[in-house]
Amino acid sequence: MQLGRTGLWSIELRTADPGEVTDAAAELDELGWGALWIPGLGGGDILGDSERLLRATRATKVAVGVLSIWRHQAIQMAAGHTRLQGEYGRRLLLGLGVSDPAAAQSAGQSYRPLANMSAYLDMLDQAPTPVPVGERVMAALGPKMTQLAAHRTAGMHPFMVTPEYSAAAREQLGDGPLLAPYQAVVLESDPGKARAAARDFLGAFLSMEHYARSLLRQGFTEQDLAAGGSDRLIDSVVAWGDVEAIGNRVHAHHQAGADHVCLHVVGSDSAMPLTQWRELAVLTH
Repeated sequence: MQLGRTGLWSIELRTADPGEVTDAAAELDELGWGALWIPGLGGGDILGDSERLLRATRATKVAVGVLSIWRHQAIQMAAGHTRLQGEYGRRLLLGLGVSDPAAAQSAGQSYRPLANMSAYLDMLDQAPTPVPVGERVMAALGPKMTQLAAHRTAGMHPFMVTPEYSAAAREQLGDGPLLAPYQAVVLESDPGKARAAARDFLGAFLSMEHYARSLLRQGFTEQDLAAGGSDRLIDSVVAWGDVEAIGNRVHAHHQAGADHVCLHVVGSDSAMPLTQWRELAVLTH
C-alpha cells in the first residue's frame, strides 16, 4: 500500500462534528495528502470513523494509528477491514498497538507485549477473512517489536521519535518494510510558545513507562523527561517553526530511511487546524 511521502495524523478527524470531518477530509484529499491517520483513542467505533474518511476521499489512504489490541477483537477488525477494503478500493491500513499493562489488566489479561501482539497477529491471520500482512502495521518502538513488525506486518509506525531513531530502525528493518514515524509539529517560530504548546500535548506521555523507555533508549536522560520535557527533548521530538523548518525535519526522517512521515499539528487555537494543514500541504510534493 503506497502512502506517499507525507500524511496527517489527527485526533480531530475522529472527534469533530461528522460533517466537518467529511468536508475536511475531502479537502485534504484534494490537497494531495498521502494518508490520513486517526488514533485509536482507547476504543470506540474505529471502523466507522475510518469509513467516514474513506467515503469522503478518493485517493488518500486512511490509516489507524493505532488501535489497542485489548479494546478491539481481532475477528471483528478483520471482518470490518475486509468489508471496507472491498467497498473503498483497498485504502485502509490497520495500525496495531499493545498499549500498556493497565490496558491488559482491564481486559483481564497478563501483559507480555511480544507474546500478546504475536497472538493478535495469529488471530488476524486465522480469521475467516484474514487481514493481509501488507495492510497492517505495528506501533513498534523496541528492537524485539521492530523485528516482529518487519516479519509479520507491512512495517512500523513509531511515536515520539527522532530522525536518528528512524535511521536505527531502518537499519534493523532492512530494505522493504514500511517505516512511517509520527511527527508532532507546531507552526510557531517563537521558541517559548512553541515549546509550551509541545509540552501541553506530549507532557503526559513522558510519564508512561513504555514511552519513557523508548526515549531513554534514544539517548535522553531522566532529567530530560522531567517537568514536561527538557528543551533538548522537545526540540528533538517536536518540529516547530515555519513551514520550511517543518519541512527540514520531514526531510531528515526521509534521509534517515523513513518512507512516510505523518504530521500531527499541535498547539492550534482552532478545533480543526485546517489553516495549518493547508500551509503544510506544500510538503506533500
